[in-house]
Amino acid sequence: MHTMNEKVVVITGASSGIGAAAAERLARQQMSVVLVARRRAALDEVAARCDRRAHVVVADVTHRDQVRRAVEEALAKCGRIDVWINNAGQGISRNPSELTDEDLEAVMRANVHSALYGMQEVLPHFKARGDGHVINVSSMLGRLPLAVIRSAYCGAKHFLNALTALMRAEVQATHPGIQFSLVSPGVVRTEFGLNAIHGGKDSRGVPGSQSAAEVAEVIASVIESRLPDVYTRPGAHERVAQYYASVGADPV
Repeated sequence: MHTMNEKVVVITGASSGIGAAAAERLARQQMSVVLVARRRAALDEVAARCDRRAHVVVADVTHRDQVRRAVEEALAKCGRIDVWINNAGQGISRNPSELTDEDLEAVMRANVHSALYGMQEVLPHFKARGDGHVINVSSMLGRLPLAVIRSAYCGAKHFLNALTALMRAEVQATHPGIQFSLVSPGVVRTEFGLNAIHGGKDSRGVPGSQSAAEVAEVIASVIESRLPDVYTRPGAHERVAQYYASVGADPV
């Protein structure tokens, strides 16, 4: 089904938005894609646009056992995994003074637990091969806590960023061939805003947004470059540095 120079890429949250765009982009590049999400009908639609290069795995990645099953099904169907993209996530619309325990649990499960499960469950396969690549899709809000109503989401993505860097440090101490990359988009024209916990405005109407296809292009380039930390918009790195300089901290 695939030759050794083609990669097998697992994408979580692949039923819409960035995940779906990445699947279509990578399939055009002759990669085999394993699409993971909860909605089979939506996954089947994405798979149909992937030129017979897609496999569908219905799973809720906020549950570790379902992530483990997704790893097993991907290996059974494709023989190996080269790249695992933790793209599943969810926003939340609530000011920090109003956050409840349930809010924090939900946003952490959607954005941190899901990625941790992906990293941990694919790691034995990567270690056995001495090679592999995890790409975690974060957000500019994981660097800049600028959206008050997105408070818990900002916190979850900050957590994800730290976890990615420290997982990289731990694993590369013994397995330098395994990479963990972070991709940080800004506002993307998807249903992210509408799908936020407690609702929210449509991200597609926000000025200065970018398309899911543009983010997918950056993800494809990161598979090639294996860079550890990439923003999807020009000038983003400078913007982060300016923010930390302005609040009296050292730039990251």
